[in-house]
Amino acid sequence: MSSSRTQGSAGSSKSGIKLVRPTVKQAVKPAVVRVDVAQELRRRIANHDLPPGSKLKEVDLSIEFGVPRPRIREALSTLEERGLVERIPNKGAVVMRLDLAQVMSIYEAREALEGLCVRLATERSPKGHWDELCVLFGDPMIGYLRAGDFDAFMAGYEMFRARVFDAAKSEVAQDMLDSILERTQMIIRRSIMLSGRAERGLEQHRAVLQAMQRGDAAEAERLRKLSLRDAAECIRQYHKVVI
Repeated sequence: MSSSRTQGSAGSSKSGIKLVRPTVKQAVKPAVVRVDVAQELRRRIANHDLPPGSKLKEVDLSIEFGVPRPRIREALSTLEERGLVERIPNKGAVVMRLDLAQVMSIYEAREALEGLCVRLATERSPKGHWDELCVLFGDPMIGYLRAGDFDAFMAGYEMFRARVFDAAKSEVAQDMLDSILERTQMIIRRSIMLSGRAERGLEQHRAVLQAMQRGDAAEAERLRKLSLRDAAECIRQYHKVVI
């Protein structure tokens, strides 16, 4: 008597129970997270994790991020275009070091652009739009200062800028400001820590917000420009400390 064999993965046991041969499953590889190298390096530069003059070696960054060197070169080129990195012959890429003249030029640009954004934001926002920020820049921000919580204090400033940019609806001005603000983020933070500077800056922001709350776009623009001019003068006076 001959026994029959089925084709494929199925077979029969002596008891007549159909057996199914197990199939080999392909190993599922974990999803690879694509790191935005340029964005991460921008964050480190803004937070001063990479201070001015820091060397950015392609080999080391390639190993750290797990990406090929062409990706690193592409990221460094992006940062160079934004003025955050410079390439020095025989040294490679280093984090840009700003001098006082460059910082003053940046503040002149900020004065014009942020004044414009504040005016547009005031004109283009509905009544009551700024009430929440007016509350934040009262007792809560004063509380952050008294507690020495500069991270929360700076977060309040960032919220102010984000709300203004959003309401202004000017992508060109926002892109320009994003580029120059990240170059001076640490300088802004250091200057705020100077004696009396944070309190003065808070008072100036509160005045700007009150004008925006009233819908007085021209006054809001004027006050924002004055506050940035005052901040620039403070940096000029204490540039050996903050730059």
